[in-house]
Amino acid sequence: MKISVYDHSGKKSRDIDLPEDIFGLEWNGDLVHQVVVGMQANKRSNTAHTKDRSEVSGGGKKPWRQKGTGQARHGSRRSPIWVGGGVTFGPRNERDFTQKINKKMRKKALLVSLSQKLRDGQVLFVDSFTDVNGKTKEMQTIFDKFATVPGFETLNTKKHNNVFLTSSVVEENLKQGVKNLYHVSLSSVENLNPVDVLNHRYLIIADPEKSVEFLQTKLTEK
Repeated sequence: MKISVYDHSGKKSRDIDLPEDIFGLEWNGDLVHQVVVGMQANKRSNTAHTKDRSEVSGGGKKPWRQKGTGQARHGSRRSPIWVGGGVTFGPRNERDFTQKINKKMRKKALLVSLSQKLRDGQVLFVDSFTDVNGKTKEMQTIFDKFATVPGFETLNTKKHNNVFLTSSVVEENLKQGVKNLYHVSLSSVENLNPVDVLNHRYLIIADPEKSVEFLQTKLTEK
């Protein structure tokens, strides 16, 4: 399939052929859901932690004698029903949320996500950013030009996770240029994953020939 590539002025510069085994797959919602949920689970930091009655301080002595006081019987101030006592069934940082994701599933989920994104008209192929000077103003101007491409009029909407920019090589000038653009996220194509593709409204692939070649080598090899 042929797709247009645009320069930094928002004008069409050339056409490229996209491989069907990357951008022509049918949607598989069950697979993508399983992989995305697994990846999100694997990112959980699991820092919430409460102390049970064996970990809170104090309480070695019985508060009062068993009988004769008129009060309810208690054996320890560390009991969960006491203020300052241990917590029953609270979150513990020993819990393991990680899920195993097969390599083939992860690869297929990314390919399916890319194919669906392209069908939805939300993938823009542009020239590389090797000649940018690292200024936010320059990058903002370039993205303003990208917003003139038909179908990408809302590209510059100042909304978090609106644009995901990926390239075969991410140089320091490009990092500095998009660092202060709130609505743009940046990563190399090597680290592209289904969560990033689906969490962002638009996907911009820079230097498409090399990026697609890398994806084809990495994701379609047996």
